Amino acid sequence: MRQNPARRAALLDAAIEVLAREGSRGLTLRAVDKEAGVPIGTASNYFNSRDTLLTQAGARVYERLIPDEATLAQMAPTGDIDTVVELLKETVNRVSSFRTGYLALLELRLEATRRPELREVLTKRVRTDMDENVARHLASGLPGDATSVQLLQLALSWLILEQLTLPDIFTAEERDKLVTEAVIRLAGNRVL
Repeated sequence: MRQNPARRAALLDAAIEVLAREGSRGLTLRAVDKEAGVPIGTASNYFNSRDTLLTQAGARVYERLIPDEATLAQMAPTGDIDTVVELLKETVNRVSSFRTGYLALLELRLEATRRPELREVLTKRVRTDMDENVARHLASGLPGDATSVQLLQLALSWLILEQLTLPDIFTAEERDKLVTEAVIRLAGNRVL
């Protein structure tokens, strides 16, 4: 297997685009080569099977969804509800702006019901994400417990799904209002 990390990342990014556009059935090593604009056979030099490609594409989506260190530093809550609401709106907008990544992730989640190795990768990644969100929230001293954070993450995930798959259900203003209300209601109407 080839070891060029930049080429591997480019191939995985191409796989994400194919997944989002064609679905998991359309994801082949040849389709990835074509999407990446590389010679036929290149992807097979990096991934020994379609299963390996699916599993690594699942990990790659999360790499790209995680905010960079500068964004994480800006996301440190100050304790007031307006800041928390703005941070969560930023999260919804950031994740939604990687439309193909989120759609590919949905395809990967469906595929994970049939592929234990992919399910293991996605389960670990989602659990880590959830645990980090809870830990960051609890360390900030903001009101609300782990369950509140988990419920917010689940609610916002579905809101993002609605926005990406049926974008005319909510206007941007309605989406922002839903984020605000979710924060207020899950914080128990307490000032954060």
